[in-house]
Amino acid sequence: MEKRVTIKSERAEYRLFRSRAFVAAALVFIALAFILLRLVFLQVTSFEHYTKLSKENYQKRIPIPPVRGLIYDRNGALLADNHIEYVLDAKRDDVKDMDGMLKRLMQLLPITPQDVAKFKQKLRVNSRFQAVVLRKNLTEEEIAAFSANRLRFEGFNVSVRVQRNYPLGSVASHLLGYVGRIDKKDLKNVNKEEYKGSTHIGKTGIEKYYESRLHGKAGYELMEVDAHGKPQLKLDDEAPIAGEDLYLSIDLELQVKAEELLREYNGAIVAIDPQNGEVLAMASMPAFDPNLFVNGISYSNYNALRDNPDRPLYNRALQGSYPPGSTIKPMAALSGLNAGVVTPSSTVNGKGFFQIPGNKHRFRCWKKVGHGHISLNRAIYQSCDVYFYDLAFRMGIKRYSKAMNRFGFGLKTGIDLPSERSALMPTAEWKRKRYDKFWYPGDTVNTGIGQGFFTATPLQLAYATATLAMHGRKFRPHILRATRISRNLPEKLVTPEQLPSIGVTKLRYWDDVIRGMVNVVHGEHGTGRRSGAGAKYRFAGKTGTAQVFGIAQNKTYDASKLRKKLHDHSLFVGFAPLKNPRIAIAVIAENAGGGSKVAAPLARELLDTYLLTDKQKEEIRLKQEAKTQKKTVGEQ
Repeated sequence: MEKRVTIKSERAEYRLFRSRAFVAAALVFIALAFILLRLVFLQVTSFEHYTKLSKENYQKRIPIPPVRGLIYDRNGALLADNHIEYVLDAKRDDVKDMDGMLKRLMQLLPITPQDVAKFKQKLRVNSRFQAVVLRKNLTEEEIAAFSANRLRFEGFNVSVRVQRNYPLGSVASHLLGYVGRIDKKDLKNVNKEEYKGSTHIGKTGIEKYYESRLHGKAGYELMEVDAHGKPQLKLDDEAPIAGEDLYLSIDLELQVKAEELLREYNGAIVAIDPQNGEVLAMASMPAFDPNLFVNGISYSNYNALRDNPDRPLYNRALQGSYPPGSTIKPMAALSGLNAGVVTPSSTVNGKGFFQIPGNKHRFRCWKKVGHGHISLNRAIYQSCDVYFYDLAFRMGIKRYSKAMNRFGFGLKTGIDLPSERSALMPTAEWKRKRYDKFWYPGDTVNTGIGQGFFTATPLQLAYATATLAMHGRKFRPHILRATRISRNLPEKLVTPEQLPSIGVTKLRYWDDVIRGMVNVVHGEHGTGRRSGAGAKYRFAGKTGTAQVFGIAQNKTYDASKLRKKLHDHSLFVGFAPLKNPRIAIAVIAENAGGGSKVAAPLARELLDTYLLTDKQKEEIRLKQEAKTQKKTVGEQ
């Protein structure tokens, strides 16, 4: 019997249809769910975002940069302002025949091929509706020439821009710093929204440290734009808020005098008010003109500054690390007194050299024949090296370094300026980490007279001297004295920051040390007595001479046969007047020789400038002129 063949199965077809319908329904459901979720995402979750994007299709927020705050000295003398500049600019879409226009403009105005190349490069990068500068600093004659031919140059305009200006040129350039064009590195450290309309930012000095105060707050214009993004109608605006005006603690007359005194030397002068830590002057020479950097310094000018062996861009007052030499002896003496290593009356046999027990090496004194038995007072005013060799050796480097740290050596002062150096107050641990070598007793001996590994900045020396003048009371050095948020409001003074004082076991130790410093400049045998001669006030000081290179045992050198760079540095620290001191000062003149010959007289002139009345200054000037005339007549 033949097998029955099934041609069609209604049940199988039904099962197949049902499975396919189920799959189709599932796919439709998934698609509808996706559409629903997307709708929720667009209409609920991201409503504000897409609304904003939609508005931006016909609205454009144009930033308005704020006017940068001005900088004054303590007496209101202008140090940095904003100069109005006339520029020739154009927008890409407003000029039909750009190349032809540029050729005709080069015939009318002094425009170089380099100007044109930069202009074209910026046109390619910037928006079609953003004005690009072709020529800066147009003179009145150039503006007149363009205005008379303006119809020939459709799309080009003379616009007014505000540019940072330093009216005194190189005066206080290291302290003020400068502004420059914003780069990618700058944008990493600022709020990009606030700087959208700005082109410049503080790069160094006060301009950099107080950028947030000086910059101000940007404003904006909300414009309606067409399909091409071209502004049509103003919808809203918010005026920018100008940056704060800053009043520095610097006294311009004193600053100018300090720089004049250093005009023949590379070096630095720092003057501080001991009563509150205000920096009265901070000179570093040679200096530079900060105006060169405002709109981008040329390669030739920058290379000239960079390759100059005298390093005019280097802030010696803040970053220069020098052997402090004998200028640290008053601080060392107080540390020895406080540690009980010496007393005001105890003596050391200053026989011209010092020897570590059991060692034949002789550490020489500047005075070959020695000072004989010498106590603390005479050791300071005659600057006996042997006394301070012995003091440091008996204290040991650990106690000595810790005591000098309290005066600020080896530590940053925390002044309101960028790039401050801590210099070096050495320890055994430091030498082991730095050189992988042991600390030797001879290292301690050299440290005792401010040589060896010991270095200090001029700012640290002035700060330590101010602390000494105040009998241990310390104030953080600072440049900012007051701020002003509006021209219609008075200045708001900055509160000085008082730091923990230096305590001593006996208060008279301060007077014992200061007495030695007074005898340096007013005593009959003081190393700086010539600088104190004829002074109309009493002051305290300490000379210093720092060796630039080592001298072999029992050898001397003739400075006249050495290159200038190998001559000793000349240093001086001091404060005045003795009661209620108003100024503490540190002077360093590189490779200038002995401290009593150069640095001390410079310091005296600066103290006279600050402390004497105009009448007293005039009397001194007349006496000097008479003395010069008498000398000239005698020579003839």
